[in-house]
Amino acid sequence: MSTVMIVGAGPTGLTLACELAVRGVSFRIVDSAEGPFAGSRAKGVQPRTLEVFDRLGIVDEIVSSGLVGLPYRQHTADGGFLDVPRPVPAQRPDVPWPAPVLIPQWRTEAVLRGRLEALGGRVEYGTALVDAEVTNDAVRAKLEHAGGTDEVELAWLVGCDGGRSTVRRIVKLGFLGETHEDMRMLVGDLHVEGVDRAHWHVWRPEGGGFLAMAPLAGTEAFQLQIAIGPKSPDSPTLENFQQLVERYTGRSDIRLSRPDWTSLWRANVRMVDRYRAGRVFVAGDAAHVHTPAGGQGMNTGIQDAFNLGWKLAAVQRGADSALLDSYEAERLPVARHVLELSTRLAATTLSSKTQGLIARTEDTSQLGISYRESPLAHELRSAPGSLRAGDRAPDVPGLVDREGRSLRLFDVFRGPQATLLAFGEGWGPVLDVGLAAAAGVHAVRVLSPGIAVPEDGGTPTLVDSLNHASTIWEPGTGALFAVRPDGVIGFADDRRDPVALVTWLRVAGLAR
Repeated sequence: MSTVMIVGAGPTGLTLACELAVRGVSFRIVDSAEGPFAGSRAKGVQPRTLEVFDRLGIVDEIVSSGLVGLPYRQHTADGGFLDVPRPVPAQRPDVPWPAPVLIPQWRTEAVLRGRLEALGGRVEYGTALVDAEVTNDAVRAKLEHAGGTDEVELAWLVGCDGGRSTVRRIVKLGFLGETHEDMRMLVGDLHVEGVDRAHWHVWRPEGGGFLAMAPLAGTEAFQLQIAIGPKSPDSPTLENFQQLVERYTGRSDIRLSRPDWTSLWRANVRMVDRYRAGRVFVAGDAAHVHTPAGGQGMNTGIQDAFNLGWKLAAVQRGADSALLDSYEAERLPVARHVLELSTRLAATTLSSKTQGLIARTEDTSQLGISYRESPLAHELRSAPGSLRAGDRAPDVPGLVDREGRSLRLFDVFRGPQATLLAFGEGWGPVLDVGLAAAAGVHAVRVLSPGIAVPEDGGTPTLVDSLNHASTIWEPGTGALFAVRPDGVIGFADDRRDPVALVTWLRVAGLAR
């Protein structure tokens, strides 16, 4: 019996498959399509997702394959233009990737698929889930493929199969929201002559609407987004794209050709009322669909998968299945927030007063998403600072190990394990008890400059040579943090209390 079946091999499903593969959990990932998706439907990878990709070991490939800080060129009705710069935020000690990367979705999927294959997994294309029977003990799924039909027994089923999710329909999850028929676009990847590739080109006709052309890194194509009214042609043909481009730009020298992928997009703004139905879960567009404004949809789905993967693995290792309830408790409020954000940004994008196309904000980076209200967030310090249990675990550069090598804190976190991070002295007995009780957890001590590094050869010790750690993490005279496998602080305490740590490890499914 396969432990997990993932339905849908987009970015969400592929991320979940990688998370299970690296933890040795058996799974199958199926997709009804005959092969990989060939379009750029989503093209922005946000800073928080780049941190997920760092943990998966693919961030360098993603960054090198994309564009950062591409400026907007706002074209005017008289044939002129106004350039709107998009300065790249300065790299901060706690944020190594402060700006989103513009990269076509097919390329992101290809990198994830390559990582999955390196881990020994593969996608079963041309294989559709057509039905499933769910009991308290198992899921019996019916699959259809070129060779006929199969029935397989599973421990868990995860629907990453998009806005028209079969999994969501089978378990009758509500999909609340509405379709805005007045918000429609033709979207596609096409070759364009007559504009440069150094800008993200935007036109806003006086009668309303907009046209955007974004060059796609590593290709000769642009992604086009054209808002259309109720009387505009809505078939995504090359002829209709060309007609609308000429109408919106007032130019005949911009010529389109060789469409790689085209689609008619309607503004669906919906989300599920539950993320879990017994042994079945939904993630990504199967759980929430957004407007494209702000580049939130794909990123939210990837982080759904990153949240769920380590929890499924912990339950398979013997943790209480109640741990899986925290997936919905943490991710459903995020989906609600992101839905409101992307809808608000869509209204801004459609405003004739907007310069450019998408507003970049602290919210769109998703770095501020927190799970402070989660049952897995144990904040036990008497006077916590601004960083608390439930928050994203920030990076820190300039940590020096016993051999004199300089590390970042993200180097310590990278991989599938959880991390016990002890600031200051006197944590040895607590760490010893915690590590003895835990599975898939390692520990690191961080000391201020001038404190002698112990020669005991036990817990790895790092010196905060630039004092960034004390500034960013605010440990006071000493504190112990537990960083979950998905890069979230789960536990924070300034007492030397091993019982409190072991209690959290059990709640988080990380105890033996």
